[in-house]
Amino acid sequence: MDARVEHDALGAVEVPAQALWGAQTERARSNFDVGGPTLRDLPLLVSAYAQVKEAAAHANAELGAVTPVVASAIAEASRAVARGEHADAFPLPVLQGGGGTSTNMNLNEVLANLAEEALGGTRGSYAVVDPLGHVNRSQSTNDTYPTALALAIVHEGRSCADGLDHLRAAVVRAAREAGALERLGRTCLQDAVPLPVAAGLRATASGLERTVHGFRTSLDRLLAVPLGATAVGTGVGAPAGFSTLAVAALADVAGVEVVPSVDPFDALQHADPYLAVASELGRAWIVVSKLAADLRLLASGPRGGLGEVQLPAVQPGSSIMRGKVNPVIPELVLQVGYQLSGARTVVDAAVAAGELELNVMEPAIAANLLPALERAGRTARLFADRCLIGLEWDATRIAANLAGSLAGRVGHEPRAPNGER
Repeated sequence: MDARVEHDALGAVEVPAQALWGAQTERARSNFDVGGPTLRDLPLLVSAYAQVKEAAAHANAELGAVTPVVASAIAEASRAVARGEHADAFPLPVLQGGGGTSTNMNLNEVLANLAEEALGGTRGSYAVVDPLGHVNRSQSTNDTYPTALALAIVHEGRSCADGLDHLRAAVVRAAREAGALERLGRTCLQDAVPLPVAAGLRATASGLERTVHGFRTSLDRLLAVPLGATAVGTGVGAPAGFSTLAVAALADVAGVEVVPSVDPFDALQHADPYLAVASELGRAWIVVSKLAADLRLLASGPRGGLGEVQLPAVQPGSSIMRGKVNPVIPELVLQVGYQLSGARTVVDAAVAAGELELNVMEPAIAANLLPALERAGRTARLFADRCLIGLEWDATRIAANLAGSLAGRVGHEPRAPNGER
Protein backbone atom coordinates (compact mmCIF):
# COMPACT_ATOMS: atom_id res chain seq x y z
CA MET A 1 0.00 0.00 0.00
CA ASP A 2 1.14 3.58 -0.71
CA ALA A 3 -0.48 4.97 2.41
CA ARG A 4 -1.58 3.99 5.88
CA VAL A 5 -4.51 5.51 7.77
CA GLU A 6 -3.93 7.17 11.11
CA HIS A 7 -6.29 9.12 13.32
CA ASP A 8 -6.00 12.30 15.35
CA ALA A 9 -8.53 14.50 17.15
CA LEU A 10 -9.95 15.68 13.81
CA GLY A 11 -10.39 12.24 12.27
CA ALA A 12 -8.67 9.96 9.77
CA VAL A 13 -5.55 10.98 7.87
CA GLU A 14 -3.72 9.15 5.10
CA VAL A 15 0.01 9.07 5.78
CA PRO A 16 2.66 7.79 3.32
CA ALA A 17 3.10 4.13 4.19
CA GLN A 18 6.81 4.28 4.98
CA ALA A 19 6.84 7.71 6.61
CA LEU A 20 8.17 7.94 10.15
CA TRP A 21 5.85 10.86 10.85
CA GLY A 22 2.15 10.56 11.62
CA ALA A 23 -1.24 12.21 11.27
CA GLN A 24 -0.56 15.65 12.70
CA THR A 25 2.65 16.09 10.74
CA GLU A 26 0.86 15.04 7.57
CA ARG A 27 -1.84 17.65 8.12
CA ALA A 28 0.79 20.32 8.73
CA ARG A 29 2.63 19.42 5.53
CA SER A 30 -0.27 20.73 3.48
CA ASN A 31 -1.47 23.43 5.86
CA PHE A 32 1.90 25.23 5.95
CA ASP A 33 3.17 24.51 2.43
CA VAL A 34 4.44 28.04 1.71
CA GLY A 35 8.07 27.31 0.87
CA GLY A 36 11.07 28.56 2.81
CA PRO A 37 13.34 26.55 5.09
CA THR A 38 12.12 23.22 6.41
CA LEU A 39 13.17 21.47 9.58
CA ARG A 40 15.59 19.47 7.44
CA ASP A 41 17.32 22.76 6.64
CA LEU A 42 17.80 23.55 10.35
CA PRO A 43 19.41 20.35 11.65
CA LEU A 44 20.55 22.06 14.86
CA LEU A 45 16.92 22.78 15.79
CA VAL A 46 15.90 19.17 15.14
CA SER A 47 18.92 17.90 17.07
CA ALA A 48 18.22 20.20 20.01
CA TYR A 49 14.56 19.15 20.07
CA ALA A 50 15.57 15.50 20.08
CA GLN A 51 17.86 16.19 23.05
CA VAL A 52 14.93 17.81 24.87
CA LYS A 53 12.89 14.65 24.24
CA GLU A 54 15.69 12.42 25.51
CA ALA A 55 16.03 14.50 28.67
CA ALA A 56 12.28 14.32 29.25
CA ALA A 57 12.35 10.54 28.79
CA HIS A 58 15.06 10.19 31.45
CA ALA A 59 13.12 12.38 33.89
CA ASN A 60 9.84 10.54 33.21
CA ALA A 61 11.51 7.20 33.84
CA GLU A 62 13.03 8.39 37.12
CA LEU A 63 9.65 9.71 38.29
CA GLY A 64 7.73 6.63 37.17
CA ALA A 65 5.69 8.51 34.57
CA VAL A 66 6.97 6.25 31.76
CA THR A 67 8.24 2.70 32.11
CA PRO A 68 12.03 2.29 31.90
CA VAL A 69 11.73 0.11 28.80
CA VAL A 70 9.69 2.64 26.85
CA ALA A 71 11.78 5.57 28.14
CA SER A 72 14.97 3.81 27.06
CA ALA A 73 13.59 3.22 23.56
CA ILE A 74 12.56 6.87 23.28
CA ALA A 75 15.98 7.99 24.48
CA GLU A 76 17.76 5.79 21.95
CA ALA A 77 15.55 7.07 19.13
CA SER A 78 16.23 10.64 20.29
CA ARG A 79 19.97 10.08 20.18
CA ALA A 80 19.72 8.77 16.61
CA VAL A 81 17.76 11.83 15.51
CA ALA A 82 20.16 14.15 17.34
CA ARG A 83 23.05 12.57 15.41
CA GLY A 84 21.37 13.62 12.18
CA GLU A 85 19.84 10.27 11.27
CA HIS A 86 16.33 10.20 9.75
CA ALA A 87 16.64 13.78 8.48
CA ASP A 88 14.04 13.09 5.78
CA ALA A 89 11.47 12.44 8.49
CA PHE A 90 11.24 16.18 9.23
CA PRO A 91 9.62 17.73 6.12
CA LEU A 92 7.69 20.57 7.76
CA PRO A 93 8.30 24.23 6.96
CA VAL A 94 9.85 26.01 9.92
CA LEU A 95 7.29 28.79 9.54
CA GLN A 96 3.97 27.52 10.84
CA GLY A 97 1.00 28.57 12.89
CA GLY A 98 0.35 27.16 16.33
CA GLY A 99 3.53 28.27 18.04
CA GLY A 100 5.50 25.26 16.81
CA THR A 101 2.97 22.59 17.83
CA SER A 102 3.42 20.81 14.50
CA THR A 103 7.19 20.75 14.96
CA ASN A 104 6.74 19.23 18.40
CA MET A 105 4.33 16.64 16.99
CA ASN A 106 6.73 15.83 14.14
CA LEU A 107 9.33 14.95 16.78
CA ASN A 108 6.80 13.07 18.91
CA GLU A 109 5.54 10.97 16.00
CA VAL A 110 8.95 10.15 14.55
CA LEU A 111 10.40 9.18 17.92
CA ALA A 112 7.30 7.14 18.77
CA ASN A 113 7.55 5.17 15.54
CA LEU A 114 11.27 4.54 15.95
CA ALA A 115 10.77 3.41 19.55
CA GLU A 116 7.71 1.37 18.55
CA GLU A 117 9.65 -0.59 15.96
CA ALA A 118 12.61 -1.04 18.31
CA LEU A 119 10.25 -2.69 20.78
CA GLY A 120 8.70 -4.99 18.17
CA GLY A 121 5.67 -2.92 17.22
CA THR A 122 4.40 -1.72 13.86
CA ARG A 123 5.01 1.70 12.38
CA GLY A 124 1.93 3.88 12.76
CA SER A 125 0.19 1.62 15.28
CA TYR A 126 1.50 3.30 18.46
CA ALA A 127 0.44 0.21 20.37
CA VAL A 128 3.58 0.22 22.51
CA VAL A 129 4.82 3.82 22.29
CA ASP A 130 2.36 6.67 21.87
CA PRO A 131 3.44 10.12 20.58
CA LEU A 132 1.46 11.97 23.25
CA GLY A 133 1.13 9.45 26.07
CA HIS A 134 4.83 8.57 26.15
CA VAL A 135 7.10 10.79 24.02
CA ASN A 136 5.32 14.03 24.99
CA ARG A 137 4.61 12.98 28.58
CA SER A 138 5.04 15.80 31.13
CA GLN A 139 5.60 18.30 28.30
CA SER A 140 3.88 20.83 26.06
CA THR A 141 4.91 22.65 22.91
CA ASN A 142 4.76 25.75 25.14
CA ASP A 143 7.89 24.73 27.01
CA THR A 144 9.70 22.31 24.68
CA TYR A 145 9.82 24.58 21.61
CA PRO A 146 11.47 27.56 23.33
CA THR A 147 13.83 25.19 25.15
CA ALA A 148 14.91 23.53 21.89
CA LEU A 149 15.16 26.88 20.12
CA ALA A 150 17.31 28.37 22.88
CA LEU A 151 19.60 25.35 22.81
CA ALA A 152 19.98 25.52 19.02
CA ILE A 153 20.69 29.26 19.06
CA VAL A 154 23.29 28.86 21.80
CA HIS A 155 25.08 26.18 19.73
CA GLU A 156 24.90 28.13 16.47
CA GLY A 157 25.64 31.42 18.20
CA ARG A 158 28.77 30.15 19.87
CA SER A 159 30.01 28.81 16.55
CA CYS A 160 29.30 32.24 15.05
CA ALA A 161 31.19 33.95 17.88
CA ASP A 162 34.15 31.63 17.24
CA GLY A 163 34.07 32.74 13.60
CA LEU A 164 34.15 36.38 14.66
CA ASP A 165 37.06 35.64 16.98
CA HIS A 166 38.83 33.99 14.05
CA LEU A 167 38.34 37.19 12.07
CA ARG A 168 39.66 39.29 14.95
CA ALA A 169 42.80 37.16 15.11
CA ALA A 170 43.33 37.73 11.39
CA VAL A 171 42.98 41.49 11.87
CA VAL A 172 45.53 41.43 14.69
CA ARG A 173 47.92 39.48 12.47
CA ALA A 174 47.43 41.97 9.64
CA ALA A 175 48.23 44.84 12.03
CA ARG A 176 51.41 43.12 13.12
CA GLU A 177 52.46 42.51 9.51
CA ALA A 178 51.91 46.20 8.64
CA GLY A 179 54.83 47.11 10.89
CA ALA A 180 55.62 50.84 11.12
CA LEU A 181 54.04 51.76 7.77
CA GLU A 182 52.05 55.00 7.87
CA ARG A 183 49.27 56.04 5.53
CA LEU A 184 47.25 59.20 5.09
CA GLY A 185 44.29 59.39 7.44
CA ARG A 186 41.00 60.77 6.17
CA THR A 187 38.02 62.42 7.81
CA CYS A 188 34.88 63.30 5.85
CA LEU A 189 36.71 61.54 2.98
CA GLN A 190 39.19 64.45 2.95
CA ASP A 191 42.91 64.38 3.73
CA ALA A 192 43.70 64.47 7.43
CA VAL A 193 46.97 63.47 9.14
CA PRO A 194 49.23 60.43 8.86
CA LEU A 195 48.55 57.46 11.10
CA PRO A 196 50.04 53.98 11.41
CA VAL A 197 48.29 51.37 9.26
CA ALA A 198 48.50 49.07 12.27
CA ALA A 199 46.61 51.57 14.46
CA GLY A 200 43.55 51.45 12.24
CA LEU A 201 43.58 47.66 12.20
CA ARG A 202 44.06 47.46 15.96
CA ALA A 203 41.03 49.73 16.37
CA THR A 204 38.97 47.21 14.41
CA ALA A 205 40.29 44.39 16.59
CA SER A 206 39.26 46.32 19.72
CA GLY A 207 35.80 46.91 18.30
CA LEU A 208 35.42 43.21 17.54
CA GLU A 209 36.60 42.20 21.00
CA ARG A 210 34.07 44.50 22.65
CA THR A 211 31.08 43.59 20.49
CA VAL A 212 31.74 39.85 20.38
CA HIS A 213 31.89 39.85 24.18
CA GLY A 214 28.43 41.46 24.21
CA PHE A 215 27.21 38.89 21.71
CA ARG A 216 28.44 35.96 23.82
CA THR A 217 26.81 37.47 26.91
CA SER A 218 23.46 37.64 25.09
CA LEU A 219 23.75 33.94 24.25
CA ASP A 220 24.39 33.06 27.89
CA ARG A 221 21.01 34.57 28.83
CA LEU A 222 19.31 31.80 26.85
CA LEU A 223 20.71 29.13 29.16
CA ALA A 224 17.76 29.51 31.56
CA VAL A 225 15.19 27.24 29.87
CA PRO A 226 11.50 26.65 30.67
CA LEU A 227 11.42 22.86 30.26
CA GLY A 228 8.79 21.58 32.69
CA ALA A 229 6.65 24.72 32.46
CA THR A 230 4.20 22.78 30.21
CA ALA A 231 1.02 24.70 29.33
CA VAL A 232 1.43 28.49 29.77
CA GLY A 233 3.96 27.99 32.57
CA THR A 234 1.71 26.18 35.05
CA GLY A 235 3.54 22.84 34.98
CA VAL A 236 0.18 21.08 34.59
CA GLY A 237 0.52 17.42 33.64
CA ALA A 238 4.08 17.09 34.88
CA PRO A 239 4.88 15.26 38.12
CA ALA A 240 6.51 17.16 40.97
CA GLY A 241 10.24 17.56 40.42
CA PHE A 242 10.07 17.00 36.66
CA SER A 243 11.51 20.39 35.68
CA THR A 244 14.58 20.05 37.89
CA LEU A 245 15.30 16.50 36.71
CA ALA A 246 14.60 17.18 33.04
CA VAL A 247 16.78 20.31 32.85
CA ALA A 248 19.62 18.54 34.65
CA ALA A 249 19.30 15.65 32.19
CA LEU A 250 19.29 18.11 29.29
CA ALA A 251 22.50 19.70 30.53
CA ASP A 252 24.10 16.26 30.54
CA VAL A 253 22.67 15.17 27.18
CA ALA A 254 23.44 18.39 25.31
CA GLY A 255 26.68 19.26 27.07
CA VAL A 256 25.43 22.80 27.69
CA GLU A 257 25.12 24.47 31.09
CA VAL A 258 21.34 25.01 31.02
CA VAL A 259 19.37 25.75 34.21
CA PRO A 260 15.63 26.05 34.93
CA SER A 261 14.00 29.41 34.23
CA VAL A 262 13.53 31.47 37.39
CA ASP A 263 10.03 32.47 36.28
CA PRO A 264 8.49 30.04 33.74
CA PHE A 265 5.55 32.37 33.09
CA ASP A 266 7.99 35.10 32.08
CA ALA A 267 9.97 32.66 29.94
CA LEU A 268 6.91 31.68 27.89
CA GLN A 269 5.47 35.17 27.51
CA HIS A 270 8.60 37.19 26.71
CA ALA A 271 11.00 36.29 23.91
CA ASP A 272 13.21 39.38 24.26
CA PRO A 273 16.41 37.34 24.88
CA TYR A 274 16.27 36.33 21.21
CA LEU A 275 16.09 39.97 20.20
CA ALA A 276 19.14 40.65 22.36
CA VAL A 277 21.04 37.98 20.42
CA ALA A 278 19.98 39.45 17.07
CA SER A 279 20.84 42.96 18.22
CA GLU A 280 24.26 42.05 19.59
CA LEU A 281 25.10 40.13 16.44
CA GLY A 282 24.10 43.19 14.42
CA ARG A 283 26.28 45.38 16.62
CA ALA A 284 29.30 43.15 16.02
CA TRP A 285 28.58 43.03 12.29
CA ILE A 286 28.66 46.82 12.06
CA VAL A 287 32.35 46.58 12.98
CA VAL A 288 32.85 43.81 10.41
CA SER A 289 31.02 45.79 7.71
CA LYS A 290 33.03 48.94 8.40
CA LEU A 291 36.25 47.00 7.93
CA ALA A 292 34.94 45.56 4.66
CA ALA A 293 33.84 48.99 3.40
CA ASP A 294 37.15 50.62 4.41
CA LEU A 295 39.22 47.96 2.65
CA ARG A 296 37.05 48.28 -0.43
CA LEU A 297 37.64 52.05 -0.50
CA LEU A 298 41.36 51.85 0.20
CA ALA A 299 41.72 49.23 -2.54
CA SER A 300 39.81 51.30 -5.11
CA GLY A 301 41.54 51.81 -8.42
CA PRO A 302 44.12 50.49 -8.91
CA ARG A 303 45.06 53.66 -10.85
CA GLY A 304 42.02 55.91 -10.65
CA GLY A 305 41.29 55.38 -6.95
CA LEU A 306 43.16 55.33 -3.65
CA GLY A 307 44.94 52.08 -4.45
CA GLU A 308 46.75 51.93 -1.10
CA VAL A 309 46.09 48.26 -0.46
CA GLN A 310 45.77 45.25 -2.70
CA LEU A 311 43.23 42.61 -1.71
CA PRO A 312 43.92 38.97 -2.56
CA ALA A 313 42.62 38.25 -6.06
CA VAL A 314 40.15 35.41 -5.60
CA GLN A 315 38.41 35.53 -9.00
CA PRO A 316 38.24 37.55 -12.23
CA GLY A 317 36.17 40.69 -11.90
CA SER A 318 34.65 41.24 -15.31
CA SER A 319 33.27 39.38 -18.29
CA ILE A 320 34.43 42.13 -20.66
CA MET A 321 37.33 44.04 -19.00
CA ARG A 322 40.25 41.65 -18.83
CA GLY A 323 42.50 41.92 -15.81
CA LYS A 324 39.87 43.62 -13.67
CA VAL A 325 39.65 42.22 -10.14
CA ASN A 326 36.77 43.22 -7.89
CA PRO A 327 36.68 43.35 -4.07
CA VAL A 328 34.18 40.49 -4.02
CA ILE A 329 34.78 39.34 -0.44
CA PRO A 330 34.19 42.77 1.15
CA GLU A 331 31.10 43.13 -1.05
CA LEU A 332 29.85 39.77 0.17
CA VAL A 333 30.39 40.87 3.77
CA LEU A 334 28.32 44.00 3.21
CA GLN A 335 25.48 42.05 1.60
CA VAL A 336 25.42 39.56 4.45
CA GLY A 337 25.06 42.55 6.74
CA TYR A 338 21.93 43.60 4.87
CA GLN A 339 20.46 40.14 5.38
CA LEU A 340 21.33 40.21 9.08
CA SER A 341 19.48 43.51 9.38
CA GLY A 342 16.44 41.90 7.78
CA ALA A 343 16.59 38.95 10.17
CA ARG A 344 16.80 41.31 13.13
CA THR A 345 13.72 43.16 11.89
CA VAL A 346 11.76 39.90 11.73
CA VAL A 347 12.94 38.87 15.20
CA ASP A 348 11.97 42.29 16.55
CA ALA A 349 8.45 41.96 15.12
CA ALA A 350 8.06 38.38 16.34
CA VAL A 351 9.22 39.24 19.86
CA ALA A 352 6.79 42.16 19.98
CA ALA A 353 3.91 39.92 18.88
CA GLY A 354 3.62 38.00 22.15
CA GLU A 355 0.03 37.97 23.44
CA LEU A 356 -1.28 37.14 26.89
CA GLU A 357 0.38 33.95 28.17
CA LEU A 358 2.47 32.88 25.16
CA ASN A 359 4.53 34.13 22.25
CA VAL A 360 3.46 31.91 19.35
CA MET A 361 5.75 33.60 16.79
CA GLU A 362 8.89 31.71 17.77
CA PRO A 363 8.91 29.77 14.45
CA ALA A 364 9.62 33.09 12.70
CA ILE A 365 12.51 33.64 15.10
CA ALA A 366 13.87 30.17 14.33
CA ALA A 367 13.46 30.57 10.55
CA ASN A 368 15.41 33.84 10.51
CA LEU A 369 17.84 33.91 13.43
CA LEU A 370 19.36 30.43 13.09
CA PRO A 371 20.31 30.87 9.39
CA ALA A 372 21.57 34.39 10.16
CA LEU A 373 23.90 33.08 12.85
CA GLU A 374 25.24 30.35 10.60
CA ARG A 375 25.75 32.74 7.69
CA ALA A 376 27.51 35.34 9.85
CA GLY A 377 29.92 32.81 11.34
CA ARG A 378 30.82 31.33 7.96
CA THR A 379 31.23 34.76 6.37
CA ALA A 380 33.50 35.99 9.17
CA ARG A 381 35.81 33.03 8.66
CA LEU A 382 35.78 33.48 4.88
CA PHE A 383 36.53 37.21 5.26
CA ALA A 384 39.53 36.34 7.41
CA ASP A 385 40.88 33.55 5.25
CA ARG A 386 40.30 35.02 1.77
CA CYS A 387 40.80 38.70 2.34
CA LEU A 388 42.61 39.64 5.58
CA ILE A 389 45.22 36.96 5.07
CA GLY A 390 47.20 38.15 2.06
CA LEU A 391 46.58 41.90 2.26
CA GLU A 392 49.41 43.82 0.59
CA TRP A 393 49.92 47.50 1.37
CA ASP A 394 51.39 49.52 -1.52
CA ALA A 395 54.11 51.54 0.21
CA THR A 396 54.87 53.53 -2.96
CA ARG A 397 51.27 54.60 -3.47
CA ILE A 398 50.87 55.37 0.22
CA ALA A 399 53.99 57.58 0.15
CA ALA A 400 52.72 59.42 -2.94
CA ASN A 401 49.37 60.13 -1.33
CA LEU A 402 51.09 61.36 1.80
CA ALA A 403 53.43 63.63 -0.17
CA GLY A 404 50.62 65.26 -2.11
CA SER A 405 48.32 65.81 0.87
CA LEU A 406 47.69 68.82 3.10
CA ALA A 407 49.01 66.91 6.10
CA GLY A 408 52.13 69.11 6.30
CA ARG A 409 49.99 72.16 7.00
CA VAL A 410 48.44 70.71 10.14
CA GLY A 411 48.98 73.09 13.05
CA HIS A 412 49.37 76.18 10.83
CA GLU A 413 46.90 78.97 11.09
CA PRO A 414 44.49 79.07 8.16
CA ARG A 415 45.14 81.73 5.52
CA ALA A 416 42.61 83.73 3.57
CA PRO A 417 42.72 83.45 -0.24
CA ASN A 418 44.73 86.71 -0.48
CA GLY A 419 47.33 85.41 1.90
CA GLU A 420 46.17 87.37 4.93
CA ARG A 421 45.85 85.53 8.22
